[in-house]
Amino acid sequence: MEELIRAIQAGERGVLATVNVAILMMMRSNARLQRFVDSSRWTVADGQPLVWASHLWQQPLPERVTGIDLIDQLCARAAQERIGVYFLGAENSTVRATVEALQNRHRSLDVRGYADGYFGPEQAEARAKAVAESGAGLLFVAMGVPRQECFIEEQWDNLGARIVIGVGGSFDVIAGLRKRAPAFVQRIGLEWAYRLAQEPRRLFRRYLVTNSQFLGLISWSAIAQASHFRRVTPRP
Repeated sequence: MEELIRAIQAGERGVLATVNVAILMMMRSNARLQRFVDSSRWTVADGQPLVWASHLWQQPLPERVTGIDLIDQLCARAAQERIGVYFLGAENSTVRATVEALQNRHRSLDVRGYADGYFGPEQAEARAKAVAESGAGLLFVAMGVPRQECFIEEQWDNLGARIVIGVGGSFDVIAGLRKRAPAFVQRIGLEWAYRLAQEPRRLFRRYLVTNSQFLGLISWSAIAQASHFRRVTPRP
């Protein structure tokens, strides 16, 4: 968060990508999404299983960083530093409720504007230019993966905002449409199960497929690493 604030104050620009298990597995079959994440200035693990899996390698991730926490904490700092913020995505009532909730928490938050994410390709440039004209330094885009990433990539030169973050369905949680898992559920890596319980029809197939693929990938990687270690370790 401090690094993002410093970048805005220094007049620098960059994208922060949040990656969870579902996005990671999508990246393996979507070259454009993979390229977007690879080219992002910052990438964070928005999923405890990714943090655990990272310990299989020599540079483990220090902690989980969620899009929801980033929004709240960055808005707190933006209010202190007088940085303008723009919210783009979700339905109009949802993004409006998100803005109201954050302004109630952070009274001096400078919201430069907000707009829903339901627009066609022919309207994308106008939406991006509206962000630039607002003078916002920080932009949150909540249009789902990979649509939000495609929008950011295509409209980067028109957006104007210093820091742009794709935050998926975070507006739904902040607006109160979905409940966030309790802290202990998040710590044990079962936030996905909590979400599944709230939206079983929409999420069952996604989680069944992506979680199975992820477990298979990690298992294969662990076996490959163990085999390599045995080959390169000299016998006494």
